[in-house]
Amino acid sequence: MQVIPMPYHQAAFQRDGKELTRYHFGPNLERPFLFPVIGESGRSLTRMGHPHDPESHSHHNSVWISHNDVEGVSFWSDRGGGKIRHKRIVKFEDGMESASIVTENEWVTNGGKVLLLETREIAALPLDGSEWLIVIDMELKAVDKAAKLGKTPFGMIGVRMAKTIGVNDGGGTIRNSEGAVNEKEVFWKRARWVDYSGSITSKNTEGITLFDHPENPNFPSHFHVRNDGWMGASLTFDGPRTIEPDKPLHLRYRLYVHSDMKAVDAIEAKWKQFRRLAR
Repeated sequence: MQVIPMPYHQAAFQRDGKELTRYHFGPNLERPFLFPVIGESGRSLTRMGHPHDPESHSHHNSVWISHNDVEGVSFWSDRGGGKIRHKRIVKFEDGMESASIVTENEWVTNGGKVLLLETREIAALPLDGSEWLIVIDMELKAVDKAAKLGKTPFGMIGVRMAKTIGVNDGGGTIRNSEGAVNEKEVFWKRARWVDYSGSITSKNTEGITLFDHPENPNFPSHFHVRNDGWMGASLTFDGPRTIEPDKPLHLRYRLYVHSDMKAVDAIEAKWKQFRRLAR
């Protein structure tokens, strides 16, 4: 497993020379993100933007981190809010079992005020066959004074699935750890994980499972999930959360990139492995 520095502020995660995903962190972006996310078929299981509303949902950047209310500033939208600005790469690491990149970011207002300092580690881990994992570890520090994350269903992590995987456009299926199926049952419900699977080609069914970690402060998260191909784990759905300057907020999420419509027991086994990972 390798993570390869690429031109134009990008880094490619590769397995035996084949790209799995790419981290984008250019200075003109509203926020860093991962795209594409390649499955067994060689196609991306995620996309950029809403398939039917690309203008107002331009902030749907495949797999991304952001929040709709930090001290009243929105880092969620592309219009008029704050910006998550890449500051520096701390390190790249390659290995047989994983490849990772550690970066530092600043959550900055349009006026140039830094509200949060973030250290983010993104790792890719191989599994059997063509399946693999993304692990995102974050530490958010308040700058100078406490930073309030307001009550909102938007943030901290979002995933925009490929059009053909969506329930509406491709006949895909949403399932969660509690046995609920599709938007009507899954929307705004707490769960350990949510899986979104569907057709990526005429012959291939693939999907992504978003795992919440027990050490996250709001576990199990409320999941904001739509039949149009969007899913996210909400950090402050049920109320605000304050980050004190001397008490950083630590968060961990995992994405399981898999083939087929995975059995619930198989997904749960992968979540239990994730649960045992200590920070």
